[in-house]
Amino acid sequence: MTLEYATRYRRASRIPARPGKPYFVEKGEGDRAHLFGDLFTVYAGGEQTENTFNFFTCEGPKGDIIPAHLHPDTYEVFYVTHGAVRLFVEDTEGVQQEKLLTPGDFGFVPKNCPHAYRMERHHTQIVGVAAGPGGTFERFFENLGAPAEEMGLPREPVVPEPHKFGTVPEQYDVRFLPDHQWRTR
Repeated sequence: MTLEYATRYRRASRIPARPGKPYFVEKGEGDRAHLFGDLFTVYAGGEQTENTFNFFTCEGPKGDIIPAHLHPDTYEVFYVTHGAVRLFVEDTEGVQQEKLLTPGDFGFVPKNCPHAYRMERHHTQIVGVAAGPGGTFERFFENLGAPAEEMGLPREPVVPEPHKFGTVPEQYDVRFLPDHQWRTR
């Protein structure tokens, strides 16, 4: 039996709305959101962890690079379970790196480090964890994109309205860097 909870973000969720309550979530039954061509599924967020970390998956097709951005107060990890992801990272001294991550590979991005990624194979899945003194950013995906009731990738890419880029990222410790250039490739 799987329980459903009402939360301030959704009318029905498999994730309890407050911390200190053990729970289980079956595969794919977390809080889902579509953003661009990807599906993000949150299994634990700030509400459950007292804003100490989040745990989510990102699934998507081979595609375009996710724009360069940074998180001023949040550390982020990328762990690939299926497919391949090319991770681009720049440290605080300006040294850039890129690495192709395949199943079992791990990438760590410290706070304040510009980064971007690109799914290199169809049916790619990343497990992500983010933590930092500013809290967690998992609700960014559904607020910039759109909450998804159904499982699976969006039928059509979910492209945010331009005004959302000016307000939503800042709320969730995301700063896009539209003029950033990657020199690694």
